Amino acid sequence: MTEPERTFWEYLVHVSENNSPLDFMLVVDHIDKFLYGSLLTLEITALSLLIGGVVAVPLAVVRAYRLRWFNGPIWAFTYFFRGTPLLVQTYLIYYGLAQFEFVRDSFLWRPILSSAWWCALITFSLNTAGYTTEFLRGAIENTPHGEVEAGRACGMSPLKLMWRIVLPSAFRRALPAYSNEVIFMLHGSALAGVITIVDLFGAAKIVNSRYFVPFESFITAGFFYLCCTFCIVWFFKWVEKHWYAHLRPRIS
Repeated sequence: MTEPERTFWEYLVHVSENNSPLDFMLVVDHIDKFLYGSLLTLEITALSLLIGGVVAVPLAVVRAYRLRWFNGPIWAFTYFFRGTPLLVQTYLIYYGLAQFEFVRDSFLWRPILSSAWWCALITFSLNTAGYTTEFLRGAIENTPHGEVEAGRACGMSPLKLMWRIVLPSAFRRALPAYSNEVIFMLHGSALAGVITIVDLFGAAKIVNSRYFVPFESFITAGFFYLCCTFCIVWFFKWVEKHWYAHLRPRIS
C-alpha cells in the first residue's frame, strides 16, 4: 500500500522528528522568541551606534587637535573603554552603580539606572564611542594638508573648514574601520542577555534552559546573527561603492 503524498512542510516535520538528530521543529515552534530577540538586538545595536557616533565626533576633533584641557580626560576615557572587556563594563554599570546609596536615591535611578535595557544601552554607547573616537581621530589627522590649505585659500573659517572638508574626508577614510565596529557591536550586544534582557542570545538561552537543546537554540541564534552581519556588510559595500566612485579609474 503506497503512502499518501506529503506536503513539503509535512516532509520537513517527518525528517526533523525521525531522521534528524536535531529537533528543529522545536525552534519553529518558538520562532517568535527569536524574531523578538532579533528586533531587540538590532534596536539596541542601532541606538548604541547612533549615540556613540554623536559622542565620538566632537571627542575625536578634540583629540586630533590636542586641545590642552580636554585631551587628557578624553584619552583616559577612550583608554578605559578600549582596554577593558565589554562584559566588565556592563557589570560595572548594571550591578556596580546599584551598590551606592546616592545613586539609588537619585532621580536617574527609577527611570534609567534600575532598568537593564538602559544600562546596556549606556554601556554599549560608551564602548563604541571609545573605539569610534580613536579611529576617527586617526582619519582626521591623516587629512591631506593640501585639502586644508585649499579651504583656507578659499577663505573658510575653521568651523566651516572642519564641516565641509576635514570631517567628510575623514568619514570616507574611517568607513572601512567603522563597518568592522558595527559588526563587533552587533556581536557584543549578545552580552545584553547576561543582564536579563531577552535579546537574540537571551532567546536562545531561554529555549535551551526549557528543553535542553543547545545545538538547535544556539545554531538558530547564530543563523540570525549571520543574516544580520550579511546585511551590514552588503550595506557598507554599497555605501563605499557610492562614496568612493570618484576614485575608480575611468576608461575613456
